[in-house]
Amino acid sequence: MTDLPFSIRQFVFPQDYLPARRLWELSGPGVHVRRSDQPEEIAKKLKRDPELFLVAEQGGVMVGTVIGGFDGRRGLVYHLAVHPDYRQAGIGQALMLELEARWRRMGCLRAYLLVTRDNPAALDFYEKRGWERMDLHLLAKDIPE
Repeated sequence: MTDLPFSIRQFVFPQDYLPARRLWELSGPGVHVRRSDQPEEIAKKLKRDPELFLVAEQGGVMVGTVIGGFDGRRGLVYHLAVHPDYRQAGIGQALMLELEARWRRMGCLRAYLLVTRDNPAALDFYEKRGWERMDLHLLAKDIPE
């Protein structure tokens, strides 16, 4: 499957939502589908910086996604996911390079991402691409509805 060329394009809502969600759910450790991944939350995200939500397609099938954010100062990566059958073909790297190019055009100087402890393969992937670990505490809080 991975010998076909793939392309990267901007996510289109709502038609890309279900294939992307299935991909996130298949991707294994690291991508946690939560309340912020509901359709209405994705629609809100797309109002802010739609050009940073990318999908990779191969043969008309969605095989990867990445959601980038930019707050005007820093970038953030969410949900880099590549279908297990399409890994090791450069899709994840291509998605990240495209995201970084788009940040660069926006004036982003630094970006962050989170990797869960149960995902050492992701740590390896990112470190090989120049991302560095930071010694910090991560805190989170769900904001009640």
